[in-house]
Amino acid sequence: MAAGKGRGKATPKAATAASKRKTKKCKHQNHLLTPQLLSYLSSATSAAHFFLLRNDLFLLPSQCLSLESLLCSLYSLLPSPPPPPPFPPSPSPWFHRFISLPSSISDSLWPRFFRMSKPTFCQLFSTLSPSFPPTLPPDSSLAAALFRLAHGASYKFLARRFGFSSSADACNAFYTVCKLINDKLGNALDFQSDISRIVVGFGWISLPNCCGVLGFGRFDVDGQLMGSNGSVLVQALVDSEGRFLDISAGWPSTIKPESILHQTKLFSRVEESRELLNGPSYKLSDGCSVPQYILGDSCFPLLPWLITPYERSNEEGDSFSSPEKEFNAVHSRAMGLVKTAFGRVKARWQLLSKKWKEGSVEFMPFVIVMGCLLHNFLIKCSEPLPEENVEDSREDQDELMPVSEEEADECGRRIRDAIALHLNRVSLRK
Repeated sequence: MAAGKGRGKATPKAATAASKRKTKKCKHQNHLLTPQLLSYLSSATSAAHFFLLRNDLFLLPSQCLSLESLLCSLYSLLPSPPPPPPFPPSPSPWFHRFISLPSSISDSLWPRFFRMSKPTFCQLFSTLSPSFPPTLPPDSSLAAALFRLAHGASYKFLARRFGFSSSADACNAFYTVCKLINDKLGNALDFQSDISRIVVGFGWISLPNCCGVLGFGRFDVDGQLMGSNGSVLVQALVDSEGRFLDISAGWPSTIKPESILHQTKLFSRVEESRELLNGPSYKLSDGCSVPQYILGDSCFPLLPWLITPYERSNEEGDSFSSPEKEFNAVHSRAMGLVKTAFGRVKARWQLLSKKWKEGSVEFMPFVIVMGCLLHNFLIKCSEPLPEENVEDSREDQDELMPVSEEEADECGRRIRDAIALHLNRVSLRK
C-alpha cells in the first residue's frame, strides 16, 4: 500500500516545472480573454452562483454538484485580484434549511437526497445517535454520510452543505457513520436465526432446503494495486429477496475465488464449528433426502453444502441430460439474485459505482459493507428498491471468474443429482 502511494510522487524539480507550465497556461488563457469577455464571464458566473444559492434546496443533487464544479472552474479563469470566495457562507447550512422546510414540501425530497424517506432516516438516526462521539452533530453527520454515499460528493462539498468547519471534519463524520453502521447493523447478517424464512423463500422457486446463493461483486480501483483487473472482490451470500446474509469484503482480484472461500468466516462456521447449515434434511418425493445447502457459482468447489452447476470438459462432451439442463437453468436464475443485489447497492449508493483511488483502498471494504447493510435496512423498512441499472456494469464478470480446480466432492455430486431430478419432475408437471 505504501509503495502504491509513493509511486506517483513528483520530484521538486518536476513540480517546479509543472507549476511554471500551469502559470504560463493560465496567463495565456487570460491573455485571450478581452475585457468585454471577462465582464460577461464574471456576470454569468455571479448569476449562476446566485441561481444556485436561491434554488439549492430543489435542484437535483447531480445538478448541484455539476454546477458547483463548473463555477469553481469559471472562477479560476478570472484574473487577479481574485474575486470574493465563490461560495460565501449562507445564514445557515443547506441541511439546516432543508429540515426547516414544511413536511408538505420536504417529504418528497428525502429519497432524492438521502435515498430513503424521512421516517426511515429517523429510525436509522435513533439506532445510531446514542453512540455518536460528542464532537460530532449526529443528525448532520448521518445526513452528510448518506449524501456522500448516495451521490459521491466530495468532503469539501459536504463541509459547505452540512455545516462542518473543514473538509477534514466532514471526512471524520463520514467514517464515524461508516463505523457505527458496521457495528450496529452488522448483527443482522447472522442468518441462522432467520433460516426458516430463507428456506421457505427458496422453496417458492422450487429449490428445496436451499439457504442462500453465494457469489461475488466487483468494485473498481485505479492502478495495479489490486491486480490487472483493478478491482476489489466481495463475497456475499444473499436470500431469495436479495438481502445480504453474509459479506466478506476487500479481497484483491488476484486471489482465486476458492482460496477466498476457504479464508472466510462463513466457511469456518460451516466446515469447522458446524454451527451453520446443520438443520433437518428435506425429503423429496422419490424418497431421497437433501440436507441444508447453498448454491454457488462454478468458481467455487462442489461440496455437500455448496452446490455448483454442472460442467462438461472436452473429454466428457458437451451434452447435458434433461435433469442437468433443468438444474443449470434454475441455478443460473438463482445466481442472478447476487448480481441484482450488488447492482441495486451500486445504483442506490453511487459512491460504490465509481472507481476508487489506490490510496483509499484500505477504507473501501468498510464502505462497501456499509452500503450492503443499509440495503438490508431499507428492505426491512419497505423502502422502494432501485429498478434501473441493477445489472453489474462489468459484462465479462463471469468470464473473469475461473472454474474451480478443486476435485468435486462425491457427496456433493449425489445431492446435486437428487436436486436436479426433483427440478426435472417439477418442470414436467407444469
